[in-house]
Amino acid sequence: MLRAIITLLFIASTALSAGLAPAHAERIKDLADFAGVRSNSLVGYGLVVGLDGSGDQTMQAPFTGQSMTNMLAQLGVTIPPGTNMQLRNVAAVMVTATLPAFARPGQELDVVVSSMGNARSLRGGTLLMTPLKGADGQVYALAQGNLLINGASAESQGSSAVINQQAGGRISGGATVERSVALDLGRTAGILQLNLKEADFTTALNMVNRINNEFGYAVAQPLDGGSIQLQSPTDTGERVRFMARVENIDVTPAAASPRVVLNSRTGSVVLSGPVTLRQAAVAHGNLSVTIDRRPFVSQPPALSGGDTVVGETTDINITQEKGALQMVEGVELMEVVQALNSLGATPSDLMAILQALQASGALRAELEII
Repeated sequence: MLRAIITLLFIASTALSAGLAPAHAERIKDLADFAGVRSNSLVGYGLVVGLDGSGDQTMQAPFTGQSMTNMLAQLGVTIPPGTNMQLRNVAAVMVTATLPAFARPGQELDVVVSSMGNARSLRGGTLLMTPLKGADGQVYALAQGNLLINGASAESQGSSAVINQQAGGRISGGATVERSVALDLGRTAGILQLNLKEADFTTALNMVNRINNEFGYAVAQPLDGGSIQLQSPTDTGERVRFMARVENIDVTPAAASPRVVLNSRTGSVVLSGPVTLRQAAVAHGNLSVTIDRRPFVSQPPALSGGDTVVGETTDINITQEKGALQMVEGVELMEVVQALNSLGATPSDLMAILQALQASGALRAELEII
């Protein structure tokens, strides 16, 4: 199994297995983002109505009844104090959305609606008007509409069947933007900043050189390994053309550092880049403990007057698999794969081996466990 996993990963990384393969040029828009151009998270609390008896149980979720009373009061309906509304078609929900950069009032957003009470299903429900707020507490969008639930359930005579979960759904275009986010992009003397998605001094320097060569004069200068400052035109239209031109410049990024990623939950092992091993000896063996129970019968001698007794005896055997020292060394990814496969290790064993190799300094790569 391990051989198949690693061999498949090796085929997918053939270009990297020959050592430091030449990197391919990429657009700046794939390597960096302009500072300030970002999305914003929105959240709101609302009510879903029209459920077929699958809503919150108000005795266990009192906030649903309180929200319903407050909403009716705003609509001019007064509920007498102490009234116990046995609501079964209403559910309290949290509504979330993402406000993209440059969103303007009137544009529509997709929203996700999630139950926060004990409603069994939101199928067939309608979200009532819900204000969506940003981190600053301001309302940026209003959400309302019919939910789409990707699930189904059936109940009969105490038996039930459920396909997917029904406590959450989506409303496509269910929110309307009411306020845009102010964006100060290049308004300070035309200064722009590029932030690299992965900080690297070599990539930042290559990017600065390519931008300056493209424009024919020094419009870019590096701030550090992750940021570049640009001098853009002060005119808004010219600034947009400038940014579009910068985004489409091809840059050759620095070679990626070799990395080994281990998934402790699934046992997957991914080797990328020029992973190498210095000379090292590895011995890996497992302890096997076996506990067996055997019944026995104790029979007294004839005419002794004793009783026959039935009991159990326990046999405990501890065995250890042989783990002879084996040399592992490789200067290329394929050699590393062959060296590790020669140990006959399972993915879980490989994790322990790689951790020990890194601790000893033999593994020349970053080890990341997820």
